[in-house]
Amino acid sequence: MSNRSRIVFLFYIKRTKLLQNGEAAIYLRIKVGNSESELSIMKSIRPENWCPEKKGAIGKSKEAQEVNNYIEHIRRVLNTYINELRDEGEEITASTLKRKLSGQKEDEKMILSVFEEHNNTVKLLVGKDYSPVTLQRYQTCLSHIKGYINTRYQLNDLNINRVDADFIRGLELYLKTTCGCSHNTTMKYIKNFKKIVKLCLGNGWLKRDPFINIRLKVHKVERQFLTESELNSIMNKELHCDRLRLVADVFIFGCFTGYAYTDLKHLNPSNLVTDEQGRLWIHANRQKTKIVSHVPVLPPVKKILDKYKNHKYCLKNNVLLPVLTNQKLNGYLKEIADLCGIKKNLTTHIARHTFATTVTLNNDVPIESVSKMLGHSTITMTQNYAKMLDKKVGNDMMRVMDKFKPDTPPAPRELLETCMN
Repeated sequence: MSNRSRIVFLFYIKRTKLLQNGEAAIYLRIKVGNSESELSIMKSIRPENWCPEKKGAIGKSKEAQEVNNYIEHIRRVLNTYINELRDEGEEITASTLKRKLSGQKEDEKMILSVFEEHNNTVKLLVGKDYSPVTLQRYQTCLSHIKGYINTRYQLNDLNINRVDADFIRGLELYLKTTCGCSHNTTMKYIKNFKKIVKLCLGNGWLKRDPFINIRLKVHKVERQFLTESELNSIMNKELHCDRLRLVADVFIFGCFTGYAYTDLKHLNPSNLVTDEQGRLWIHANRQKTKIVSHVPVLPPVKKILDKYKNHKYCLKNNVLLPVLTNQKLNGYLKEIADLCGIKKNLTTHIARHTFATTVTLNNDVPIESVSKMLGHSTITMTQNYAKMLDKKVGNDMMRVMDKFKPDTPPAPRELLETCMN
C-alpha cells in the first residue's frame, strides 16, 4: 500500500447490539486505500447521545466531553503513528495502524488480524475461487468472534497462542446463547474458524492445535420436500395474483431441474442446449461449486421457459426467469403454501430436495444420474438430499415378494441364486 493512500478514521456505534446497561459500544473503522480494519475503542455511550454526522457525542455533559476528548486523543495518536511510518519508509495499512493502536508487538500474531487478512484474500477471489455467499459467511463468523473476544476478554484482539480448547468451548456457548445460533449453525461457524486456526498452524504462528480433542458434530436434520400430490397442488392452483404466479413458476422450475436459488437467478439463454436427438437441455455451472450440471428440460420446465421468454425483465437482463430476491421468494412461497393447504415451511431450497426425491428417485432415476444433475462431486452428497420414499421402497420390494410367495417356494439352489443376485 502506498504511503500516500487515502486514510480515513470512522467512529461509530452499533445500535442493534447494545450492552447490558443499554449503552452502545463505540467502534473505530480504519481505512487505508482498499484495506480496512475495525476495533472497539473500549468506550460506550447512550445511543441517543451519539451523533452519526458529527461522529461523536452530543451535548455538554461530562460523559459527552470525556468521549469526544478520547476520540480526539485516538486521532492524534494515529496521526503520530502515520508520521512515524512515513519517516521510516514503512508501508501503511489499516491492519498496521490497528496493531499499533492495540499495543501489539511487531512479531505477535493476533487472531482477528489473521482472520481479517484471510477475508480480504477471499474478497479478491470472489467469482474465481469463492462465491459471494462464502465471503459473507466468513465475514459474519469474524463479526461473531470479535463480539466474543470483546465480551469475554474485554480486548479488541487476542494473541493466537491464547486460542485453546477453553476458548473454543466458550465460543460455542457464546454463539448459542448471545448470538442465538442453532447447534448446526454454531458448528458451521466454528468450522470456519477452524480453517483460520489451521492457517496459523501451517505458518508456524500457533504452537499447538486447540481442536485436537474437540469433535464438531452436526445434528442430522430431516430435509423437507414436497410429495407428488403437494407438487401437483401448486402446479394446478389457480393463482390470480401475478406476483404469486411468478413465484410459483420459479419454484416449480426448481422442482423439475434441481437448481438452487443462485443458479436459477443466473440462468441465461446460452445455457439452453439442443442435443443431436433434438432434446433440449440446460447446461450450467453451479454457482456454489462451479461443477457443470446437465439437466434435461422436462415438459413443465419447457412450458415455463416459453411463458417467460419475452418477459421484459428476462429480455433486459438476458436471463431465463424473472427471479426475485430469495427473501421475497420465501415470503411469497408461504402465501402459496397456505393457499394450497401445504403445512410445510416452503422455501426455495425445498424445490431442490423435491427434485432429488419426488421427481427423480421416486421415478426410478438412478442416484448416479441424480448426483450429476444436482452438480454434486460425490454420491454421498446426493444421499444427504435424496430420500427413498415409501412408494419407491414398496415398488422395489414387490419384486422380492413375488419371488417368495408361499404357494411357489423356490428350490434351495434357486433360493441361493436369488439371494446372491
